[in-house]
Amino acid sequence: MHTVVLTKGVPDFREGKVSFDEDGHLERGKTPTVMNPNDKHALRAAFQTSVRNGGHVTLMSMGPPGYQEVLQEGMADVYADDLYLLSDREMGAADTWATAMTVASGIEKLETQPDLVFAGFKTADGETGHTGPQTAYCLGWPIVTHVISLDIDEDEELLRAKRLVDGDVTEIETVEAPLPCFVVADPEFEPTYRKATHRLEHKDRREQTQERAEDYEDVLTVWDHEDLNLDPDYIGLDGSPTIVAGVDPIPKAPSEREATDVDGDDPADLEPVLDEIAPYATGD
Repeated sequence: MHTVVLTKGVPDFREGKVSFDEDGHLERGKTPTVMNPNDKHALRAAFQTSVRNGGHVTLMSMGPPGYQEVLQEGMADVYADDLYLLSDREMGAADTWATAMTVASGIEKLETQPDLVFAGFKTADGETGHTGPQTAYCLGWPIVTHVISLDIDEDEELLRAKRLVDGDVTEIETVEAPLPCFVVADPEFEPTYRKATHRLEHKDRREQTQERAEDYEDVLTVWDHEDLNLDPDYIGLDGSPTIVAGVDPIPKAPSEREATDVDGDDPADLEPVLDEIAPYATGD
């Protein structure tokens, strides 16, 4: 089995340093970036598939050179056998459609065509949830969304999955789809390893991927638009039909907060503090 997982770097809102240009486009090269949290659910689903069914996991992203660290994060935190970054200035400021066309071209260029492509539910910045389904459309593949568990029948070349109906956690349906197939993992997805052999394989692969992540450049491939044979008029900003009407600033925490200095060695100082928090400790 060959699986591909799509990921994206998103602003690290913990840093509070998000930069936009005058046209409202996020300046990713000037903004601290981390791996999109929802993409890790997709990566765990792919990892489960590789442990249970064997095979190879490719982690792919489109973005500036700094996204190499995002790919390294995914490899170290979850798992990946190799990494692909689609990156050059012609791809910059792409909306979801231009991103999907670029990523689909990257997938089609892979030496071994995947059986499954995984994507996260949505990103922490745009939150549209469009890129995964649009990439599936570009590939012409069936897609199953809101997946919370899955199994692969290699003999029948089928995906069998449980998914939330319209994202409703109270209603679950079981579906089948032929391979190759595109999967959007829901945040409710939880990998399972029922067999002892799977748990041992999981442990071994985790150790291997953490070692591999230390020298991730050895398994990293970078492709630009020429490598992918893409026309600049149809990717990046020029190929993006979306128009940014405006950007709301991210609210910042107050720079000054009221605080009371307490001497931990002075019972007189501690007593009023304990009296104040005691009701919360008891659930009142």
